Amino acid sequence: MAGNIVHFEINAKDAGRAKRFYSTVFGWKFKDSAMPGIEYYLTDGTQPPGAINPMQQDPGPVVYFDTDDIDASIRKIRELGGKADDKQPIQGQGWFAACVDTEGNKISLFQADPSVTVETERQYQQARA
Repeated sequence: MAGNIVHFEINAKDAGRAKRFYSTVFGWKFKDSAMPGIEYYLTDGTQPPGAINPMQQDPGPVVYFDTDDIDASIRKIRELGGKADDKQPIQGQGWFAACVDTEGNKISLFQADPSVTVETERQYQQARA
């Protein structure tokens, strides 16, 4: 359903320290995302699902909101004065777009599409080049 929180990321300068912190405070368990060449740790069992993201150095969590039409949502955010990156593919899962709302809060959009493949991603990147 559009607007539901479907994922969260906690940005971390030190992923090990962040994982220890959240494991100790909340009992969270983590698993490696298994995405080649990407350090990203998924929570195991939280609702909604989340992750520790050491690739982003800006502090603060990022909340991912579900959308039925990511392209339309990107347009709306831009029209209303927010900022939205172009959508990016996530193999086997769908599309996401990093955004900033009118108050400066970082958010992301997510549209589920399990048909996204390596080939889809390659074609999308070539079209953008």
